[in-house]
Amino acid sequence: MAGARPNFVKVAPLIRAIEKSNEASYMLVYAGREDDPSLESTLFDDLQMPRPEVYLGVDSVSLNDITSRVMAAFDDLLEHHPADVVIVVDDLASTMAAAIVTKKRGLKLAHLVAGTRSFDMKMPKEVNRLVIDALSDYLFTAGVRSNSVATREQAEGSGTYMVGNILMDTLRFNHQRLHKPDLDIDEGRYLVFTLNRKALLADEAKLDQLLQAMTASAADMPIIAPLRGLARDAVQRLGGKGIHIIDSLPYLEFGWLTAHACGIITDSGNVAEEATFNGVPCITLNSYTEHQETVSTGSNVLVGEDPQRLAEAVSKMVAGEWKKSALPDRWDGRTAERIVRILLED
Repeated sequence: MAGARPNFVKVAPLIRAIEKSNEASYMLVYAGREDDPSLESTLFDDLQMPRPEVYLGVDSVSLNDITSRVMAAFDDLLEHHPADVVIVVDDLASTMAAAIVTKKRGLKLAHLVAGTRSFDMKMPKEVNRLVIDALSDYLFTAGVRSNSVATREQAEGSGTYMVGNILMDTLRFNHQRLHKPDLDIDEGRYLVFTLNRKALLADEAKLDQLLQAMTASAADMPIIAPLRGLARDAVQRLGGKGIHIIDSLPYLEFGWLTAHACGIITDSGNVAEEATFNGVPCITLNSYTEHQETVSTGSNVLVGEDPQRLAEAVSKMVAGEWKKSALPDRWDGRTAERIVRILLED
């Protein structure tokens, strides 16, 4: 089950692997509405995957409301469409809701991207992660650190498997299909800025400081910002010389934009992972990351919400003075294949 747009990027290779096996069938379920504005019209064609068979139609912004409504709708779905295994992705409220319903029905539960932790119980997603991992029969982790957490916390009878980063399956599959958006930019001569984290958007004074630090240290290099919704409104309201706000891009165009940038400033873990895959310098506006390998091995640097650290990092980025990086273990594009093999063999 997918709960938000980014989940489909991780589900796509899993579907290909299931279809290739010829040993199992599946039903793709989306917690949201069929007309969800975050699902651009090109998404499923870009990912070369089918659209969901079922839309639960939940569109609330209240986390507790999302949880209760997804639980009711997903329970009804399983009543009419029994399953052997339910695979849930990441750490959303809808993911947790589906996980709870699955175990209440006595079904096997698999958690894709298990073992990620911020160790901050004030974050709703951290609560979701703990609940989902505790309930799961299969904990599929992306890296060594996540594997260690999942193994330490796993419930009796469950199994932890370091299968690798499934996002890399999608990146490798689509690497030759990326194409340049209709923008007047030169490869390697622009920065990309993305913003989504609600806590940062809520603190406009801090966000303004970060925007000013970023633009002041960019040395006249254009900053391309594909933004939507609250993030777009906030950046437009606060302004910032050198930030070129554009509409959100289709998957293949956004992938080209980030792969050919001089550097990326983001608060997204997925974007930081893609930057490491492409060897593009990346700054994350957070003091932690659930995917530590992007920092320890990859091209990612954490600056928290410190304007001074951000300015210093951007200056190094545009000057070409970035650290060396490499691909973490099992970023080989075979994660989905491993997952399907484990599920079928069991």
